[in-house]
Amino acid sequence: MAPPPTPTTPELPQPRPAQPQLAPQGGHAAPPLTPAARTAPPPTPQQPPAAQLPERPAARAELPQGGGGSEPPVVPWRPPSGDPFLSAAQGTAPPAGLGRRLGARFVDALLVGGVLAAVAVPLVSKSVDHVQDKIDAAEESGKTVTVWLIDGTTGPYLALVLGLFLVLGLVVEALPTAKWGRTPGKRLFGVRVLDIESQDPPATGSALRRWLTYAVFLLLPFIGLLNVVWCAFDKPWRQCWHDKAGRTYVARG
Repeated sequence: MAPPPTPTTPELPQPRPAQPQLAPQGGHAAPPLTPAARTAPPPTPQQPPAAQLPERPAARAELPQGGGGSEPPVVPWRPPSGDPFLSAAQGTAPPAGLGRRLGARFVDALLVGGVLAAVAVPLVSKSVDHVQDKIDAAEESGKTVTVWLIDGTTGPYLALVLGLFLVLGLVVEALPTAKWGRTPGKRLFGVRVLDIESQDPPATGSALRRWLTYAVFLLLPFIGLLNVVWCAFDKPWRQCWHDKAGRTYVARG
């Protein structure tokens, strides 16, 4: 048997969309609108979308995580690790012993004293003869006369000897110390003068101040001797007083 026919639904006519009637050009009247066009609502104008700005994330203070976050932890400030005092204490430039320092000082004193003696001995002899002549003249006059050891003759001699002593100290002690940190005696005994902070040869001003302090103390016998032996008791850098004045110390090497 053949299947029964499927019932079909009759198609209803669809209403045609209303076409907008535009007024013709030239001033002629527009044709009348159809009933569907009159009942259709007017088209709503579409507004352009507002300009959208990208959203900015809210500022948020983030504390550093203790190793679990993406940001590295903030390390607190610490002093530099290259501490010259620590490096010297660890043995890179330890202070020299008293024996080496005395040996180096003895050699330098021979150099300065030898040149100074060659000039000073004739002047001292002339000064002694001059003073003795003044004493003899006072005794012959029979009057009480004050005889000055330093006068217009012996004064220039003394000034010449002191000036030569300072110049020799500048040439033998201060300038080589500022240039290489060594004098001839220090080079012979394997010691050198270093700045206590930078561990380098001292500046010219420091080397000159160091030498002048030593020279002034040397003119005072007891003070000069105490200055020399002070480094045997000073800790930890074994500084003499002239080292403290120049902010230096004597190291091995």
